[in-house]
Formats: sequence, structure tokens, C-alpha cells
Amino acid sequence: MHFCVLNSKTIFSVILAIVAAVLLSVSIGGVASAQVFFGYSTRLVPVYEVETTEKKVAISFDAAWGADKTQGIIDILKEYNATATFFLVGFWIDKYPEMVKAIDEAGMEIGNHSLTHPDLTTVSQEKLKEEIASVNQQIEKITNKPVKVFRCPYGAYNNNVVNMTMQEGLLPVQWSVDSLDWKGISALDITTRIISNVKNGSIILCHNNADNILDALVMVLDKLTKEGYKVVSVGELVMFENYSIDRNGVQHQII
Repeated sequence: MHFCVLNSKTIFSVILAIVAAVLLSVSIGGVASAQVFFGYSTRLVPVYEVETTEKKVAISFDAAWGADKTQGIIDILKEYNATATFFLVGFWIDKYPEMVKAIDEAGMEIGNHSLTHPDLTTVSQEKLKEEIASVNQQIEKITNKPVKVFRCPYGAYNNNVVNMTMQEGLLPVQWSVDSLDWKGISALDITTRIISNVKNGSIILCHNNADNILDALVMVLDKLTKEGYKVVSVGELVMFENYSIDRNGVQHQII
């Protein structure tokens, strides 16, 4: 007869494996709970990109200052049968309500980009809630449609910001491809940055009033279309249920 002797280290490893199996099978607020428990993701993260086998990417435009190129962006998107998400700041909405209507009526998605464009990691809990909730109300008053996605100003977030965003019924979304269009770089440079980094499930960051965005958008959409990509809004790309988000911000479907 043979006896198996288990030391305390072995027992702990077995227990840990069992706990891991359980935690990996569930999610907390859309984030795989194992990420939080084991600390291989030290904080909650927004969606940066989506794991998908489809040749589909999302393009987004942050709008905080200026609007003179926005209609041109809409026209180009429609010409290429593409949709996009416009993340709007509250004071931009107040200044350009007719443009908000135009974006919505063109079939584009409107996302929340905060009320005053602060670093949300530095504001009080009360101010954080106001920065998110008030813009939802602004957008819904104009469009009569619920807001589904949120982008943090400057891409700055922490667990508190992510949690508040989700409490307000929004999915926090970042980006995986940064056009750097706000730096005033040429249309060709913007296009090269996007095309060289894009892949299935990418979320592309642009700005509605960047200097060369109109010329760049034509080239980007032309190249993406020829490469077989479908260009959609963020809301069409991401998942709102049955998902997990890994430590790199990649959203995965839970089957």
C-alpha cells in the first residue's frame, strides 16, 4: 500500500487552482474577477480593443474644441458607408446643439466625454458623478437615445472612474490606435499611423477638429475599405454583456 503525503505548499497550490477555476468562470462588472483577485491586472481597465475574427474596426472622434470640420467628417463617412462614434464634451454640446442633432441624424453614435474635460482621477466623487451623469442627460435630451459609451478625458482613469462610469450605465472605452492627429501632423502621417497599427477589433482615436483630419479620413477609409475592413461605431464593435476584459484592455466574449 502506498500513501500520498501532501505538504502545506502542495495543498495551498491545489486550493489556489480550484479558486482560479471558479473565478475565471465568472466576471465582476464585465471584468474577469480573476484579474482582480490575482492582481495580474492591478486595476480595472476600460475597453481598448475587441478580440474578433471579423475584419471590423471602430473609428471615433473626440469633440471638445471647434466644430467646423464635423459636417465634412460626417459626409466622408457616409460616402464610404461607414459609421463612427463622436465622444462629446458637455460644453461642446452646449455650444453646438445643432451639430449634435446632425451627428445623430446621420446615423452616427454619440458617446459621453465628460462635462468639462477634466482629469477625472483628480476630482471629488460628487464632481465625478456630475461630469458623467449630466452629459448623458444633455445628449439624451437632444437625441432621445440612451448613451452607451464613455471616454475619459486625456485617457486618465482609475478604479473609481471606471466604477462610476459603469454605475451610470456606460461602458468605458479607450483606444488601441492613436492617430496623433491633434499634433497637427500631415494627412499622410495620420493615415500611416492608423493603417500600420490597425487590426481586427481595433478602436481608432481621432479628433473632430484636427488640422488635416478631412484629407486623412478619405485616405484611411479608402485603404481600410480596400483591405476588406468594415468601419463601424464603437457601440457596434464592443460587447455590452457576457464579456471579460484582460489586463491589456482587450475585450473577450464569454461563451
